[in-house]
This record gives sequence, C-alpha cells and structure tokens, in this order.
Amino acid sequence: QVQLVESGGGLVQAGGSLRLSCVASGLTFSRYAMGWFRQAPEKDREFVAGISWRGGRIYYADSVKGRFTISRDNVKNTAYLQMNSLKPEDTAVYYCAADLYGFAVPTSHEYDHWGQGTQVTVSS
Repeated sequence: QVQLVESGGGLVQAGGSLRLSCVASGLTFSRYAMGWFRQAPEKDREFVAGISWRGGRIYYADSVKGRFTISRDNVKNTAYLQMNSLKPEDTAVYYCAADLYGFAVPTSHEYDHWGQGTQVTVSS
C-alpha cells in the first residue's frame, strides 16, 4: 500500500521559514518524480514545485521561485520543500504527490499518488 505522509506545516509569521517533509512508503521512491501542490480555501489546487525521478529536473511556480527549494533523499524515501520568506498568500494546505518515472510536470493529473496534506498558515 502506497503512503505519502507530509509533515512540517504550522503557523509562522510573514518572512519566516518552514520545511515540509514527505515520507513515502510502499513504492520504489527513486523511480518517482515528486511534486508539491497547494490549495488555499476556495481556490483550485496549484503546482508549487517538482523534482524529476532522477533529480535532474526541477521546476517551480513563478510565485515561489527564489523562496522555495525542493529536494529529495532517495535513501530516506523523503522529499522536502524548504520555504523561506513566507508570505500570507502562501497560506494553504500543502500536498506532496508522486509520479512514476515522471519529469516533475506541473499538472496534477499526471501524479499517481497523493498525501493527505499539511496546513501552512502565514500570519501578517
């Protein structure tokens, strides 16, 4: 059974930082691209960042470029999202997702497995 479990969310003031983690089990992690998406209240789910299955391709949404960093550790079966200089508009539930042999594309329907999400709240 595939499981993706996010952690690291919380409440932070604007300008602060958080590091999200996504631990995967039940799959061969190194074969999967990993993506981070987010969904704010009454808004559609949007792509935040992605890293290809070999790690050679990394993409970011324009809104987070220069502030967020995605990475992966294939030994620990974990993907990370380092979020710096957080803004109130970053407030959302953050989801990680896995795409077999994927290239970190920003389209959610390409991803095979999803976590339950972790809440990130940035106060002004």
